[in-house]
Amino acid sequence: MNIRPTAVLVLTAMFVVAAASMANDAYGAPPAARKLPARTVPIPSTVSTEMQALIGTPLSADWNLHPKSAAQWKALVAQSTATSSAAIPALLKKLDVTREKTMIAGVTVFIMTPKTLPPENANRLLVHIHGGAYVFFPGESGNSEAILMAAYSHMKVLSIDYRMPPDFPYPAALDDVMSVWRTLLETHDPKTMALFGTSTGGGMTLAATLRAMQEHLALPAAIAPGTPWSDLTKTGDSYFANQMLDNVLVGYDGVLSGAAKLYANGHDLKDPLLSPVYGDFHGFPPTFLTTGTRDLFLSNTVRVHRKLREAGVEAQLNVFEGQSHAQYLFNEDAPETKAAFGEIAQFFDAHLSR
Repeated sequence: MNIRPTAVLVLTAMFVVAAASMANDAYGAPPAARKLPARTVPIPSTVSTEMQALIGTPLSADWNLHPKSAAQWKALVAQSTATSSAAIPALLKKLDVTREKTMIAGVTVFIMTPKTLPPENANRLLVHIHGGAYVFFPGESGNSEAILMAAYSHMKVLSIDYRMPPDFPYPAALDDVMSVWRTLLETHDPKTMALFGTSTGGGMTLAATLRAMQEHLALPAAIAPGTPWSDLTKTGDSYFANQMLDNVLVGYDGVLSGAAKLYANGHDLKDPLLSPVYGDFHGFPPTFLTTGTRDLFLSNTVRVHRKLREAGVEAQLNVFEGQSHAQYLFNEDAPETKAAFGEIAQFFDAHLSR
């Protein structure tokens, strides 16, 4: 009897699986964790030179800090704020975006207006929630993503400068976002508005949508949570698989876990308004998700995408080669940055009324 080589491979694989299954049944052993050998992961040749430079940077020096007091948190935030704020004026000038600071419902907001604002976008508004682990990037230091979106979408962007811990823990940030959203609904058609943000901003985009549903408020026409911090607990494969590979967040057990606890202020970290992946996504607006293959939050993003699809929601998932957390924001000249914002802009254009 002649047996084809492919058939031999299939039979062998079936035997291995069956043997493993019988061993587990016999001994009641759970599947074992995978222990990996030490290895070197090269910078991918499949991305732009601009992105290669970002991927090749050393691990974030501050990822494993453990601030012990409010004063230590504030000192850490002040250090990063100074660096981020210093880059904003040049970015505004380079991308031909103007900025206006104002107040809505007692909350500070920044309105970004692109130099080119086509008539079809005159009534459209993109509402931005900045990232920063609920602690970082207050004031203008949190404006960079909003500036990029205004430039690449040719739409007005309103960025919310929400309150943050240690002075204002949960639910202050979400309360501010909801106060702004309720006020905007008084003067804007929700079909002409979208909600977006990256990292914490992505998690809050999801949480604000859940809360708007709870409060029976009109929802935005579309949302775009970028690599959302959708689970404040260390749950999900990439928290482990991409640890020390992501050169931005690096790992969960340092600043990130401390910020989660600081923001939650004793609340259950799996509360859907803190970790929205545990919420009910039925009735959500069309959603555009972005992440990267080295992103510590890759699983956060993938899990949200799967839940949205299971809830019957239109959801697109854009995964960039080689990128660590939110690196599509870091260089406005990178082709990947232009692609990310261009595709989100196309998504909004397809779903927002004029």
